[in-house]
Amino acid sequence: MQKVTGFGGFFFRAGDSAGLAKWYETHLGVAPVPTDADTPPWITQGGATVFAPFASDTDYFAADKAFMLNFRVDDLDAMVAQLRAAGITVKVLEDMEGIGRFAHLADPEGTPIELWQPA
Repeated sequence: MQKVTGFGGFFFRAGDSAGLAKWYETHLGVAPVPTDADTPPWITQGGATVFAPFASDTDYFAADKAFMLNFRVDDLDAMVAQLRAAGITVKVLEDMEGIGRFAHLADPEGTPIELWQPA
């Protein structure tokens, strides 16, 4: 059986696509979409990727959003400090033994984001 080998991209609508792309680049280090063949796209480090459909009434992330982005980080404390220094509200969650540490925030358009430092 053929299987996909990973995510090749994540595409979504935004009210201010250029501004939002800049926010992700500035605060999370996600390179914007290349505009020519010489500019490299965002290259991620290898690691676990969780694909998890949630119940439609979940309260784990914003009720008015259909999805939440989850990004792996090496140092959750440093990332949280960096985001808070930029004036971004971040909620650190309790550690999940054997799984890792998590924090929640939202981008300027309200998209829920989870930061995950694997155990």
